Amino acid sequence: MKKRVIIMGAAGRDFHNFNVHFRDNEDYDVVAFTATQIPDIEGRAYPAELAGKLYPNGIPIESESELEKLIVEKKIDLVVFAYSDVTNQYVMERSSLVNAAGPDFMLMGTKSTMVEPKKPLISITAVRTGSGKSQTTRRVAEILKSRGKKLAVIRHPMPYGNLVEQEWQRYETYADLDKYECTIEEREEYEPHIDNGTIVYAGVDYEKILRKAEEEADIVIWDGGNNDFSFYKPDLSIVVVDPHRAGHELLYYPSGVNLRTANIVVINKVDTASFDDIQFVRHNVIDVNPKARIIEAASPIQVDDPSVIRGKRVLVIEDGPTLTHGGMKYGAGTIAAKRFNASEIIDPRPYTVASITDTYNKYPKIGHLLPAMGYGDQQIKDLQQTIDRVDCDAVVIGTPIDLTRLITFKVPATRVRYELQEIGLPNLDTLLKDFC
Repeated sequence: MKKRVIIMGAAGRDFHNFNVHFRDNEDYDVVAFTATQIPDIEGRAYPAELAGKLYPNGIPIESESELEKLIVEKKIDLVVFAYSDVTNQYVMERSSLVNAAGPDFMLMGTKSTMVEPKKPLISITAVRTGSGKSQTTRRVAEILKSRGKKLAVIRHPMPYGNLVEQEWQRYETYADLDKYECTIEEREEYEPHIDNGTIVYAGVDYEKILRKAEEEADIVIWDGGNNDFSFYKPDLSIVVVDPHRAGHELLYYPSGVNLRTANIVVINKVDTASFDDIQFVRHNVIDVNPKARIIEAASPIQVDDPSVIRGKRVLVIEDGPTLTHGGMKYGAGTIAAKRFNASEIIDPRPYTVASITDTYNKYPKIGHLLPAMGYGDQQIKDLQQTIDRVDCDAVVIGTPIDLTRLITFKVPATRVRYELQEIGLPNLDTLLKDFC
């Protein structure tokens, strides 16, 4: 008899695991996905056009809060956990809930989920959201392009819109961002690559996406999301660790997978982290993966117009996921506000509306920073209204995109940018020489 399955996810790894292992597999009947972390995912369906011949009506996506009820009602045999950036404790609590209700609990590994590339492939992942993998990806792309290599970057999924239309997407210009009606979260990842002249692919069906990218690239770069491990089997694995969250490389899932499979580990933010935390992270890397090459790096900030900050009462907007499930208490915008002597960082919480208020209720430790939440048109409107209501002299934009393309600011605003800067040897340039 077929095993009846629920896949727990957040509109990313869950869809990929289904596509590569469960779709067209006669041994299983996937009766539902559950969703968390991302707003407005539940209540939809994984469409029949993508689900394969066994699912002519598609697969419903339910709220994870309904999991226990679904297990009973749907007579579930197996629950697959398929999302990232959560503590090991959190994963095992979900396992206990599922096992107590009866079904088996599964974590799928690299062998059953990694697609084999036909072109050389570099994966760039991290041990937490906000560690610095995006600027690491841009640095690797810069080095490879300087050596005459034609690249395509494949970005970890963010399919928040029409899933059929997002089966595979190619981004080369800002017009493509508008064409695909990208959210703020998508733009944060795609815009910096477009600014650097790098083509980006993303979507839902990652085997199809890989084959499209391989048609035009000498080397493919996997640009990971959260702390998830690569969807593809890499020829070179680069993993970024964060000494500002020392120890998380071993305490979060699936950080330990990335750390143990890394060829190169980048210890980022060494210019702002404490010596003890840097050494603690280094020890953990060596302990679980003594063969990995270790690089130290910084992510120095650049501010477009520091005069906007000096002596002003500022609202600081930071990258959304880094503050929410990433758990960071500050980002590039905060560093800039303090470095250029803002008189005060204004607490936005008294001014929030609707879904932005909900975000603070769900993640109360965000504090006095404003996450650039924008998973859909309504949330972008809520963000705009919140910004308009805040009593401040200026705005510091620490999120990676040009937010002025989506938000109108009534007071002066300035962007904060950051790129990876390796310190000492070995560095990425020397190690990538061997790869090339």
